[in-house]
Amino acid sequence: MSNEMIFSVMLVIPILSGIFSQLFTSPRIVLRISISGVFLTTLIGCYAIFLTFSRGQIFAFHDWLFLDELSAYHLTVMFMVFGLSSLFALVYFGEELREKKLSIKQARTFAGLWSPAMAAMLLVLISNNLGIMWVGMEATTLLTSFLVCVHVTRESLEATWKYMLICSVGIGFAFLGTMLLRLAAKDLPLDPNQALLWTNLMANTALLSPALVKAAFIFALVGYGTKAGLAPMHSWLPDAHSKAPSPVSAIFSGFMLNTALYCIMRYIPITEKTLGHSGWALNFLTGFGLLSILMSSAFILFQHDVKRFLAYCSVEHIGIIALGLGLGGLGTFAALFHTLNHSLAKSLAFFSAGRLGQAFGSHNMEKMSGSFRVSPVWGTGIFASILVLIGIVPFSLFISEFQILKAAVDGNRILVIILFLAGTGVVFIGALRYALPLAFSQPAGHFESIPVKKLDAFLVAAPLAILLLLGLWMPKPFQSALTRAAAIIQTAPTIPTSQGLLGGKP
Repeated sequence: MSNEMIFSVMLVIPILSGIFSQLFTSPRIVLRISISGVFLTTLIGCYAIFLTFSRGQIFAFHDWLFLDELSAYHLTVMFMVFGLSSLFALVYFGEELREKKLSIKQARTFAGLWSPAMAAMLLVLISNNLGIMWVGMEATTLLTSFLVCVHVTRESLEATWKYMLICSVGIGFAFLGTMLLRLAAKDLPLDPNQALLWTNLMANTALLSPALVKAAFIFALVGYGTKAGLAPMHSWLPDAHSKAPSPVSAIFSGFMLNTALYCIMRYIPITEKTLGHSGWALNFLTGFGLLSILMSSAFILFQHDVKRFLAYCSVEHIGIIALGLGLGGLGTFAALFHTLNHSLAKSLAFFSAGRLGQAFGSHNMEKMSGSFRVSPVWGTGIFASILVLIGIVPFSLFISEFQILKAAVDGNRILVIILFLAGTGVVFIGALRYALPLAFSQPAGHFESIPVKKLDAFLVAAPLAILLLLGLWMPKPFQSALTRAAAIIQTAPTIPTSQGLLGGKP
């Protein structure tokens, strides 16, 4: 199979499955067709990932599409999140069908957008052309917006509108960043059609205009950072996450935010290499990362809706990833590791919150108290996922956070260490205050127990098993893959200068 065929099939299958699902009148069949497209794409994608890690970069369509270790790693995370979320969609909407709360129109809306949304995120990851990457990111906004309001209510429509408006403004900033980078590359001895290819830009950073590259990075950071949920551009995120159906919340938090951060990752090495690895771009990431951690810790203390609480946890963890990228070195490795850990933990958390919300008829944490008594499986899921998200030993999320802290210690970033520990400490205490009664208190009323099913148990056990395994032991192939992906971002050892945003050793 040629590279062109691999990329074409990966993009076309999820789009066609979304379109084909609209031809049927049974909601179950409609959902299964779209979900089948996700799993077929995953099979082809796994082959492409294998080729990338075994042979190196693969290119197609005049080098406009490509896979390297960084994009292949994110593709792996995406397939894991979409695969698990698709299985959960069968559980979640299966319950709605049983209770006759899902119409054929709603099923078609979800199915028609679900797999194409995956195709849009996939386009972002396989684009070598930064303009096409922007197009893919804009497509994710357009496709996922209407997934928020599958169940049309005043609140869901408001969340959809807020999401579209704020993220469209952010994507507009990212577009300006893309254009500024193209302007910075105007003197490159290349065909104009090749001037925005990431690989060509990286090979010709000596010919780029430093001032324009700086401006491009700032616009890209603010623009894509808005879609990633970095504070203070995160205001759309709690509403969209809390009002969307739980399978949608899972892909929003579990991977769509990562997709936007991935775009920023592509700008980091271009900027740093152009500026002589001064740490200029990394200092911005450090600042935004710490701000996201601190702001989320303040809001987490006052939440009553479990899905809004989890949304603010997303702001915190996206901030932790950004901080790791800003610290460089071990921090870059840890940030990519944290990306996987957060995606799995947050997917499980939204699965559990969604299924328990159906049983309790509410996402209010006081009304959901005693969830373990109503469902040992999903009660375990919500309690364990919150423990993982706050960094409990021995799960892997603790390891990635510890590595980021070590990167700050190695760089003598005293203020970073203090603010990081303060923010995560507040989240730790606040989250435990919710987690214990949510799991073990006496239920506020009489609720019917949720039957234990094999698929439910798998959706809880699989993410927890992976998070526990990686917390105790990191297989060498996985470590090698992470190292190779991190090396693409960290093109040379970088230690931020003492003039940086939060100091450092000269």
